[in-house]
Amino acid sequence: MELNWYIILATGLIPNIVGFLWYGPLFGKAWMKEAGVNPDPANVNMIKITLFTLLFGVMLAVALTPIVIHQFAASSALMTEDFMNPESETKKFFMDFMSRFGDNFRSFKHGALHGFITGLFIFFPVIGCNAMYEGKSWKYILINAGFWTICAIIMGGIICQFA
Repeated sequence: MELNWYIILATGLIPNIVGFLWYGPLFGKAWMKEAGVNPDPANVNMIKITLFTLLFGVMLAVALTPIVIHQFAASSALMTEDFMNPESETKKFFMDFMSRFGDNFRSFKHGALHGFITGLFIFFPVIGCNAMYEGKSWKYILINAGFWTICAIIMGGIICQFA
């Protein structure tokens, strides 16, 4: 299996789009208060933030792909020296497997579920641990973990459905 770079790049934009709403009209004031962020726009380099958020979004999309598409596990389990040889027994087995099961669990709903699980069991604990050591509030943790969980839900759904 290969990554669909068009879908990866498109879903890499999700954190920018969701972030505009999440840290703007939805939770912007609460987040600034909890994070201790100065709302003065003179202190913010939006080009830098936008580009790095895109880069990190693409990195997240690459990482989410094998989480939301189960067939990646099958291909990684079969990686041997002869896997790339179209005449090898391994490659034939994999191609047969994909023809039978390649579309199983390939829906937006399924990808969104795995995005949610990723947010709950990866993002929430990581953000929570950092925030606890930084002396931040539960409100801060929930705003930030919620943001990344929503991003993972949308990204996982799109990747699973279209990649």
